Amino acid sequence: MRTTSGTRGEKVPTAPSANPAVDTTAVTALLERGRTMSTPVLRAAVDRLAPPMDTVAAYHFGWIDAHGRPADGDGGKAVRPALALLSAEAAGAAPEVGVPGAVAVELVHNFSLLHDDLMDGDEQRRHRDTVWKVHGPAQAILVGDALFALANEILLELGTVEAGRATRRLTTATRKLIDGQAQDISYEHRERVTVDECLEMEGNKTGALLACAVSIGAVLGGADDRTADTLETYGYHLGLAFQAVDDLLGIWGDPEATGKQTWSDLRQRKKSLPVVAALAAGGPASERLGELLAADAKSNDFDSFSEEEFAARAALIEEAGGRDWTSQEARRQHAVAVEALERVDMPEHVRAQLVALADFVVVRKR
Repeated sequence: MRTTSGTRGEKVPTAPSANPAVDTTAVTALLERGRTMSTPVLRAAVDRLAPPMDTVAAYHFGWIDAHGRPADGDGGKAVRPALALLSAEAAGAAPEVGVPGAVAVELVHNFSLLHDDLMDGDEQRRHRDTVWKVHGPAQAILVGDALFALANEILLELGTVEAGRATRRLTTATRKLIDGQAQDISYEHRERVTVDECLEMEGNKTGALLACAVSIGAVLGGADDRTADTLETYGYHLGLAFQAVDDLLGIWGDPEATGKQTWSDLRQRKKSLPVVAALAAGGPASERLGELLAADAKSNDFDSFSEEEFAARAALIEEAGGRDWTSQEARRQHAVAVEALERVDMPEHVRAQLVALADFVVVRKR
């Protein structure tokens, strides 16, 4: 396999020239298994919350509507639970062993979504009004905090040495996730952010928790630290690929598919990968984009910009090469993730399923 230098000088596999083919039926089954096995335990955890936090959390997860009536809402792709169950199998344990880890990671993930929606001012998630919009900012903060506490309870209640090791990995991942969100917010107020800074931020914000998801089941199944660390390498780079695709969706995604506004990341002045790559590219489009974004940062009427103004900025990002670079980076990170799996002794069918999930992340609709 040919290699190329990564952003920090390491040798990594060259990104494939085209998106890999994905067995969507097999991946859908894996995602559904993760959702089916983790949801009853997740619901039981949420039921521990005091009113009205239990109701607010149930709304966030899509189990009820804004009026408290039962609903069958979109609870997300369930990638993290699927990874946690496969992680247990990679260590030679039954998938059920990974369920507490799957639930804990999903609770932390949703803790971050509740807080991120409020901090970013997002009014829509999964095609519904966000929690802060329906129930108010205070409830969004409180329920997010409660979900984080529940995540640790779920693991520590197991009372095993492995549970302690798993909790330590989860809390470390959560701290990195929070670091990433803090970096993301601070970058919105800077005129320039480097590609390496953006990758570090996204590695914290997205890669850390995915890395935890794909190691936590293995740890609960008795895997040693070397195995867990190598699985985390897969998850970390998968997270970077995942976020690169999300960055593309954040600018060019179809609102019907994403559940968010058109040009959503541009509206929030996000310094996402397509933006920072375009600014770093040089050339007329890059320079013009830099001028516009610098003016935007000082604008008092940014919130009233027209669709055409956001479309013009997106066009400059694409002309400067930011869209193509980000797509290539998603494939490069995918290649690094898949290569890491070769260093773990696991059943071949489990390795194939982890590869299939990685392929799915890179070719999500964008």
